[in-house]
This record gives sequence, structure tokens and C-alpha cells, in this order.
Amino acid sequence: LIWNAAIGTPSMARIHAKRKGRHGSTRPFLKENPSWVSVEAGEIVDFVAKMHGEGYTQAIIGTRLRDLYAVPNVKLATGKTIREILAEKKLASEIPEDLGALMRRAVGLRAHLRIHPKDVSNKRGLQLVESKIRRLSRYYKERGVLPADWDYSRKLAELQVK
Repeated sequence: LIWNAAIGTPSMARIHAKRKGRHGSTRPFLKENPSWVSVEAGEIVDFVAKMHGEGYTQAIIGTRLRDLYAVPNVKLATGKTIREILAEKKLASEIPEDLGALMRRAVGLRAHLRIHPKDVSNKRGLQLVESKIRRLSRYYKERGVLPADWDYSRKLAELQVK
């Protein structure tokens, strides 16, 4: 643990590096949607579905809603997160977005290692990515997002993330 002097508590360092984590800005504490938001909840739901159909990820959808439509927080505006909105409209994938991105990365590294089998730095990178996948899948199993019998395997990863 590394002591965080700004808030007087210890903070965790990066998982696979010896440096400290990056410090980002803190979102203002709000309990309700600000009065200056002019977009209605139904419009936001429509925007989310439309942008998902255009191929945007959940993170990009949130950023675009913030930047283009001045919606600071989708959950405050609609009462649901972007993932919940997509699940309600039956558009969400069965694998969470961040886990799918890590799996795509592992599949890409595996393809690279088939061509370059002596690339030991990427071999180590694959080990780190796969450990993140296992850690994140354990988290999602505990939260009930993934089924309890779901398990990461390299062959299934190639089929699931294509």
C-alpha cells in the first residue's frame, strides 16, 4: 500500500507495475439530476440504444452523452445505468464490456505469439492479461453478472469475442 497524502488514506498501486496509480478528478457528489439538464429520460434511453446500434461501447456512449448532450450522469437522469438500459432493450452482451475487451486483447496476443513464439515480453503480457481476466471474472461471478459455472478458456475466448 502507498500512502495517499491528499486524502490521508493508503491507496493501492498499479496491479502489474511498480509505479503509483494515476490520480484523476473526483466526480461531484450528486443525489439527483441537475436542473440544467435539458434532455428527458426517454430521449436519453433512445440515444443509448441508437449509439449502441452504431457500434459505440458503453464508455463511449457515456462520454458522448456528456459531451454532446450535456448529460453528466445517465443513472441520475434515467434511474438506470447504460448497461441496465441495454439489458432492458435486450441489446447487452452476455459478457461484460471490460471483460470482453481483455479477452479480445488475449486473443490478439495469442495470435501474435503463434507467429512469433520467442517473443517473451508478449508472452509475459499474455500471462498478465489472463490473470486480469480471471480476477475480473471472479468479481463478476460474485456479483451474479456471470453464471457461477462460467470459466475462461483460450479456445472459448476466441469464439466468444469475434
